[in-house]
Amino acid sequence: MTTGDADHAPVPVRPLRAEVETLLAQAGVPTPDVDAELLIGHVLDLSRGAVQARIIAGSAIERADAERIMALARRRATREPLQHITGRAAFRSLELFVGPGVFTPRPETELIAGIAVDALLSDPSAEPIGVDLGTGSGAIALSMTVEVPHARVYAVELSPEAHVWARRNIDAFGDGRTALVQGDLADALPELDGSVSVVASNPPYVPTTMPPVDPEVARFDPALALYGGETGLDVIPALSRTALRLLRPGGLLVIEHAEHQSEPIAGVLAQDGWRAIAHHRDLTGRDRATTAIR
Repeated sequence: MTTGDADHAPVPVRPLRAEVETLLAQAGVPTPDVDAELLIGHVLDLSRGAVQARIIAGSAIERADAERIMALARRRATREPLQHITGRAAFRSLELFVGPGVFTPRPETELIAGIAVDALLSDPSAEPIGVDLGTGSGAIALSMTVEVPHARVYAVELSPEAHVWARRNIDAFGDGRTALVQGDLADALPELDGSVSVVASNPPYVPTTMPPVDPEVARFDPALALYGGETGLDVIPALSRTALRLLRPGGLLVIEHAEHQSEPIAGVLAQDGWRAIAHHRDLTGRDRATTAIR
């Protein structure tokens, strides 16, 4: 689309999408076709499927909308995360608010949320308690809340910046059953000791010796949510101790981690006395979660 054009004629969606996709591809964006359609949908308030339907139908849009789409595409071409541009991140059944200062939830974390949800659903308690340590945007905590209507959920977050986003999401989706606590997971929620059914966590686990390659992660995700020391495991001992304190006998701990961290995490948990330690693979066949029973 030519900028500065005095012609106010509508802009066809098909060539506009192609122009956005080319711009993003040249910038190294991993999925330029998907991002192009999502940016168009964001501006037009349409689903990706609806955007594709308009392309097939040969539809056109107002030039002002097309110019706004191109402006957002140029931002994406700097490798600013798509979720920061749209302000939303899809996670299971939720569309969470995200932006600078909070870790953008990833599809792999849906595995951890799913394990936590299943454990709460199978708990015989009338009101099982779930805890999300290091909640970030609130993704895991809110999945437990939304998908287990009889559960009570607590979300703990240390970062003041991330806490703001968690507060916004919990106010929007928490249904009055999600409590947000700002603090360190190492000494969190002593009033719940011995009463919790599930503790879930996506802790910082990236080794400082292995910084992320993707600009979206390295430049925009907060370091506090990413890095877990030289081996990536600095938070695991405190997480294990806190979960042991919080969980009732038979309660479940579920931890997200990198694929090469299964064995050392199992070693920490075994030393602390956890039972039935098991590893869980993601859709690519990599170990990305470890569970253990109190």
